[in-house]
Amino acid sequence: MVVYVIIAYKLTISATAEDLVADRLIMQRIAIWGPIIPMGLAAASLSSALGSIMIAPRTLQAIGADDIFPNQKINSWFARGRAHDNEPLNTSLISVVIAFGFIMVGDVNFVAEIISMFFMITYGAICLISLLEHFAADPAYRPTFRSRWYISLVGAVASFWLMFKMNTPYAVLAIVLMIIFYMFITRRKEERKGFNKLFRGVVFQMSRELQVFAQRADREDRDISWRPFAICISEDTFKRRSPFDIMRWVSYRYGFGTYIHFIKGKLNNDTDLNSKESLKRLLSLAKGNRSRVYLDTIISPSYTSAIAQVAQLQGISGRGNNLILFEFSRTEPKTLDDILQNYGMLDSAGFDICILNTGYKGFGYKSEIHIWIKPDDYRNANLMILLAYIIIGHPDWKRSMIKIVSLTHPDELDKKKDQLTNLIKEGRIPISPKNVEMIPFNYEQDKKEVISNYSSDADLTLIGFNKDALKDGADTFTGYPDLGNILFVCANRMKEIR
Repeated sequence: MVVYVIIAYKLTISATAEDLVADRLIMQRIAIWGPIIPMGLAAASLSSALGSIMIAPRTLQAIGADDIFPNQKINSWFARGRAHDNEPLNTSLISVVIAFGFIMVGDVNFVAEIISMFFMITYGAICLISLLEHFAADPAYRPTFRSRWYISLVGAVASFWLMFKMNTPYAVLAIVLMIIFYMFITRRKEERKGFNKLFRGVVFQMSRELQVFAQRADREDRDISWRPFAICISEDTFKRRSPFDIMRWVSYRYGFGTYIHFIKGKLNNDTDLNSKESLKRLLSLAKGNRSRVYLDTIISPSYTSAIAQVAQLQGISGRGNNLILFEFSRTEPKTLDDILQNYGMLDSAGFDICILNTGYKGFGYKSEIHIWIKPDDYRNANLMILLAYIIIGHPDWKRSMIKIVSLTHPDELDKKKDQLTNLIKEGRIPISPKNVEMIPFNYEQDKKEVISNYSSDADLTLIGFNKDALKDGADTFTGYPDLGNILFVCANRMKEIR
């Protein structure tokens, strides 16, 4: 490097730019002893030729020996050497043919540019890999010589920049060829896809840093700008997909979702194997619909202990979860018992609780969401509106609309409607005032019958509940035989719509 810098300085002070362009042997004319320059060029050319003729065939031979090419016959032919000393005769022939091909071109500048492109892309790739390995922090990467990440960054940027400065079309061609070679080499064997592993490592490190940052960030008063950090636990994952769908929609854009498949039992070889197989099925399920839900399994002796463990998870966001989703089938209401007996624990932990009642209609055509606001739903109303807004943000619901239906005493109809309309306008919630309907309601009427009659065609119905309603047990969540899926919502505290 010192020699290169001195030569550049010497050329700058001893010759003009025009001389450097016009006279290829300008160094001979400005040197103290001119004849040393042709001698040096001859020695350098001979040295490079000997180095290339020794290195290139052996590199090709090693490529064949490592089974890099997809065709085994090609690999065997490249790897074959002379019997008594393993000299690479076959690959030497290939190297000579390539060399003569460039000589036949007859344009030194053309050959120099082509060769320079592949030298520069090699240097650039090495620097880029060094940079990415620094951020990936893979323990398997243990170089004897450790470079600083910013030196690798400068090297990578400078190499690729110089390629485009020399000749842009050749630079693009060189990069395309290298990509084709890489895809060609890695097509057969997964373990050779080093860049995939490298980028996964970089993403992992970025994710870790973001989680730590989020965890250390100000956690006070999350309700000012509420978003769902939702978690769902279910042992019926492969029977009903509705809760998984809810998690998909909630975590698509505005929130974070974690779906846990519950396996009842003690941790042993059998349950561990079952857990791994279940997770594999979950990942396959998520792959088909481009889910953004984090998936996992949990093994626990009871549903209560599993919920206690899940409630303490930090979640993928680096912040604690604030909403938990349960699900039960309309044909199996007994499963509600396990959910309801853990309400107190979750409420004391500050969770908003949602219980999905899955019916035979499912989510229908995903065109209408009904939100029912009852006189005792003051605390739940905003959370239900926010959840409905978040759900319709998913492409599955892109043609849907939200209706708000309020059961109100006849004397307060106009007052309650104005309150809801102002809330929607101020919160910029995409609900037309025409879709806010007030239904006169007296406590002598059957609320379930009113809701069932009005929302029989809804694709998803949101109904609030509170702690007092749990006195009736499972009856609070049953008695809607003809509705589509119902999401029962209980807010731990009132949310603000801003």
